[in-house]
Amino acid sequence: MLSKTSAASLRQTKPGRAGFDRFRLTGWAFASPGLTALAIVLGFPVLYAVALAFSSFTLMRPALAPFAGIDNFVAVLNDAAFWAAAWLTIKYSLITVAGEFLAGLGIALMLNRVVKTRPLYFALLTIPMAMSPVCVALIWRMLLQPNLGIINHMFESWGLPRMDWLGNPTLAFWSMAFIDVWQQMSFVVLILAAGLAALPREPYEAAEMDGARQWQQFWYITLPMLRPVAAIAVVIQLINELRTYDLPYVLTRGGPGTATEVLSFFAYRRAFLGLSINEGSAAALVLLLIVLAMTVVFFAMLERRR
Repeated sequence: MLSKTSAASLRQTKPGRAGFDRFRLTGWAFASPGLTALAIVLGFPVLYAVALAFSSFTLMRPALAPFAGIDNFVAVLNDAAFWAAAWLTIKYSLITVAGEFLAGLGIALMLNRVVKTRPLYFALLTIPMAMSPVCVALIWRMLLQPNLGIINHMFESWGLPRMDWLGNPTLAFWSMAFIDVWQQMSFVVLILAAGLAALPREPYEAAEMDGARQWQQFWYITLPMLRPVAAIAVVIQLINELRTYDLPYVLTRGGPGTATEVLSFFAYRRAFLGLSINEGSAAALVLLLIVLAMTVVFFAMLERRR
């Protein structure tokens, strides 16, 4: 037989669980409108893109049936242009994310030492981030114009030759990467600066008492404690760079040739310029799977190191 204490605890447990269930139901009730809107706005286009990827839908024949199975994926994966665009996308993403992180970390470390004018610097840093990528691309396209652009005018005033920044395949790639780093670096700076401001001071005080130098404090204290915040910034920027579309479309239209044709622009070109909506959707789904796979692998590596 149960004791009086056990019986009383059981009587107290049941109302608690019921209250917790009511609390969860209330939370789902408040969240359901937003989740429903999110499912409609994001879920329907994704499901429709999946249906298009397995269909025979083209702009010349706008009908889903008959379904083609994996034929669209086979056609895309057998295209050498797809693999060239995929490799270019990975290379571009790694270069831009590395540039954004290194530059952002350096600026965040400098701002961490500023006290009085820090809000002013943060306000200036948010200007590129607040601008639309299309506006940024249009501005830089005028600045890099080979004949009338300010950049080439400055080069001539310094005795340097003019550069065809967006007409040369190599210069076009690096120019687009530089513009991307210039705009997206502000986001990394804000995240890392917030992480640095939240770090405790006790480890640094102990390290100073032990005679540790500045670079030792940075390498053995700052970086390990900043790793979770840095990982979030890197993952967010990596996802943004893998799906970048605005800059190559406005700056170069994927050119010259295919020097700046990233995977998202390849999907657009195959879908709308090649009139094959089904194959373009298949390429977009492959890009989605690449982004998901890299995100899962990155977080798995972070958890293993933690």
